[in-house]
Amino acid sequence: MTTNNLTASELRGAVWRKSSHSGGNEGQCVEIADLAATPFAGQQGIRDSKNPDGPALLIPKGSFASFMTAVKAGEFDI
Repeated sequence: MTTNNLTASELRGAVWRKSSHSGGNEGQCVEIADLAATPFAGQQGIRDSKNPDGPALLIPKGSFASFMTAVKAGEFDI
């Protein structure tokens, strides 16, 4: 499937987890899900924890891994 934006309810079987860098329960958290158990295997799901039934972005797992490597290396620090 070649979509990259669905609602979380369309991702049944996804197991969401908060970023380890989320600040407790202030409501400003990003959640990610490995979508291997869904029809979107090979994709990484990303959503806003304040709106768990709202939109979820889907990106290829390799792209997400590259993005996270760049974030950890400080490439996006301003």
